[in-house]
Amino acid sequence: MAEHDVVFEAMGSQVRLLIGEPRPDAAPGAIAADRAQLFVAEFEAALSRFRPNSELCSLNADPREVVSASALLRAAVRAAVEAAERSGGLVDSTLLGEIESAGYIATPEGPGVPLSTALAAAPPRRPAAPKVDSPWRRFEVDDGAGTVTRPPGARLDTGGVGKGLAADLIAAQLHGYRRVVVDCGGDIRIGGAGALVDPYDVFVEHPLSGERVFALKLGPSGVATSGLNVRIWQGSDGSYRHHLLDPSSGEPAWTGLIGATALGATAVEAETLAKAALLSGPERGCEVLGELGGLLVHDDGEVEAVGPIAARRL
Repeated sequence: MAEHDVVFEAMGSQVRLLIGEPRPDAAPGAIAADRAQLFVAEFEAALSRFRPNSELCSLNADPREVVSASALLRAAVRAAVEAAERSGGLVDSTLLGEIESAGYIATPEGPGVPLSTALAAAPPRRPAAPKVDSPWRRFEVDDGAGTVTRPPGARLDTGGVGKGLAADLIAAQLHGYRRVVVDCGGDIRIGGAGALVDPYDVFVEHPLSGERVFALKLGPSGVATSGLNVRIWQGSDGSYRHHLLDPSSGEPAWTGLIGATALGATAVEAETLAKAALLSGPERGCEVLGELGGLLVHDDGEVEAVGPIAARRL
């Protein structure tokens, strides 16, 4: 049976669902896809920083230290804190003020600045570092009380971690299907027992050329790619900026890497490792990806395979 394949725009990116043959008690793939698309709309309405009426924006604006939060918001806050912990503070979701100051205050429209142009004018490369005493360390989630505790004034941007969380949650909803792929803007979760014996080819594009350069053969797992090419713009001072910030400076990070693809048990884990590797720079990035495997793309365009990864160069 052919897989049900649907693509739609959401969360400032493209979402793709591949839903395989259902078990006898599961709904047809088209119905499951409709339910998943509705969930994504609800997810975005609750957690987008670009929607003033979202629950996330309400949390960010609330002057109280302890705030009631839905199960979905609590899950997003927990994922953000765990990503920060896993990355040693490099994947910091509390840099909302800094990203706004950099000029990323709305979902970009139209073509951005070419990455090659930005690289030619970029400052000297250096690894990113965590922000000293970042407020993410004082976020707490209490599921029993249904609350989030954080320093008043601390604001959260779920960002890429949110896309990974959405992919994981949708894949969990689709457990009744032979094989499943959920791709939320490059954060991918693969599921289904059938994917163990019949894995998927996941293609990785080069951030400079946009061409497919590697194919990964993957069963149930997470995979994510983080790259500077996704969003680049020119600031009011004429400098080129992107959305991956060095937490220690609050400025766009130019580390010597322009892309990283990571494997993980979940899409959130893969997203965390990909972003942490890119922010760490070439040497430390290899260490970040060494255990589970991945790809690094250097400033000069070289693609480096790292760790235990089943990758085929195209």
